[in-house]
This record gives sequence, C-alpha cells and structure tokens, in this order.
Amino acid sequence: MKSITKTITIQVSDEQTIVDLSKILQSYQADVLIKKVLNGNILEVNIKSFLGLITLRLQNNDRVEILAVGEDCEEALHKVVEYFT
Repeated sequence: MKSITKTITIQVSDEQTIVDLSKILQSYQADVLIKKVLNGNILEVNIKSFLGLITLRLQNNDRVEILAVGEDCEEALHKVVEYFT
C-alpha cells in the first residue's frame, strides 16, 4: 500500500480548528496519522478523529510527523501540510 511521511512545524491561526481539519480530510480514502511527542510519550492519532486530535494538544511551533497511507495519500498529506503551515 502506498504511503508518504512528512515532518512539519505547526503554524495555525486562532481561527483554525481541529474540527475544520477533520472535516477536510473526511473526503479522502487515505488514513492520515499525526505523531507528536508529549511529556516524553509518543502519541499517534488519526487526524480524522476529532477526539484523537484533542489529546495531542497541538500548539504553534510543535514539530509533528504526518503519515498518510492509501490510494490518495499524497493529496491528503498535501491538505494537512497546507492547513498546518
């Protein structure tokens, strides 16, 4: 199965919400995961999961790894990178 990974630094405005991001990705077949180290623990959640995103407590300047897996993974990853940077 096709996959792609990219490490990014979060840069979002106050108007952007994780709900918006989750909705954007619902139209993609790819599974898109985000990985963050929080308090020494590695957390990895599906970006389509609103509750999972809440647990990450994403903030500007956080370094995260995005992994997209599936048929349309490149397009889905591009949307995530575009949203977060």
